Amino acid sequence: MMTDLKQSHSVRLNDGPFMPVLGFGTYAPDHTPKSQAAEATKVAIDVGFRHIDSAYLYQNEEEVGQAIWEKIADGTVKREEIFYTIKLWATFFRAELVHPALERSLKKLGPDYVDLFIIHVPFAMKVSFCFSLLCPRLFHHGYKHLNYLILAWFPGFFLREADLSEVHRIAKTFPGKELLPKDASGEIILETVELCDTWEALEKCKEAGLTRSIGVSNFNHKLLELILNKPGLKYKPTCNQVECHPYLNQSKLLEFCKSKDIVLVAYSALGSQRDPQWVDPDCPHLLEEPILKSIAKKHSGSPGQVALRYQLQRGVVVLAKSFSQERIKENFQIFDFELTPEDMKAIDGLNRNLRYDKLQLLWYQDDAGLCLLHQSRWELQMGAVHIQPSWNGLPVRE
Repeated sequence: MMTDLKQSHSVRLNDGPFMPVLGFGTYAPDHTPKSQAAEATKVAIDVGFRHIDSAYLYQNEEEVGQAIWEKIADGTVKREEIFYTIKLWATFFRAELVHPALERSLKKLGPDYVDLFIIHVPFAMKVSFCFSLLCPRLFHHGYKHLNYLILAWFPGFFLREADLSEVHRIAKTFPGKELLPKDASGEIILETVELCDTWEALEKCKEAGLTRSIGVSNFNHKLLELILNKPGLKYKPTCNQVECHPYLNQSKLLEFCKSKDIVLVAYSALGSQRDPQWVDPDCPHLLEEPILKSIAKKHSGSPGQVALRYQLQRGVVVLAKSFSQERIKENFQIFDFELTPEDMKAIDGLNRNLRYDKLQLLWYQDDAGLCLLHQSRWELQMGAVHIQPSWNGLPVRE
């Protein structure tokens, strides 16, 4: 892994491509109009961002993709100058769903490939049965091929050839966008899926030219080792995207990733937006931290710029997220100053292992590699979620 902050502002991934060390995050709370994601992305490209991070979970891939293509069309950038990341959501971890999920995202985005395709979280959720997600080629092959897939969800059900047109009609109207599938008691429905099988499906997407690189997100070192030690591994993860900021500096995970030539990518680097769906409102505001304010004053900058620069000097690729035009411009201006060793040490001392992202409570892993979830029925063990054999009265695969 090679980083050059003064020249290219990029890092070479272990499979060859270069990733810009400063990226623009596109997540926004549900109440934010999707058009704002498009406008903010265009502003980000105008000020110099070339690394754009999106995800199926954000539900704005189409708007972000359109913004990128508008800036390509007006001559601001070329496609090869943009590094575009998308993420595979937890309801599509079954191997047969990975390729179709990527194809659907590509259809929304416009290009015929992405630069990076990563596993969003280290556990699978129950997939909503949704024909609209399936690759259209399944319908082209006919009802016999479709039956094989239907039987995976509904044992004993058989589709007649005469029913195919009706199924195709339903496929166009059934959305299948349940991002957090829950049971009657409000608990998230997880599913047994081997992460190594999902990873193999990502490898096939890379070989098919749909993505240049592949990686993971929210993995601890035990789960990274699970992939790295997988028999027949073709490509190891190029990156691991995790929550990382001065209150959660991930120093041990960073050291491990560097030893394996895996780039650590920081999200929520500015302390996260105060979205009550994901963030505890009682968490402290990172950008109000007195030490960051003091260091920022010394460098004639802002606490946000200091928090971002801190990550770059540690060798971490950092994502900056804002829909404010002024803040977007400010976030990009972090290459013309350098924190002193004393500054870095002071910021290191702010670590308190504080996580803003409430969803991470679902998969927080201890040193033994076990991920205990807040629902007592679930437990995650080294690459597969094992579920008690009951779900709404139906058998669940072990």
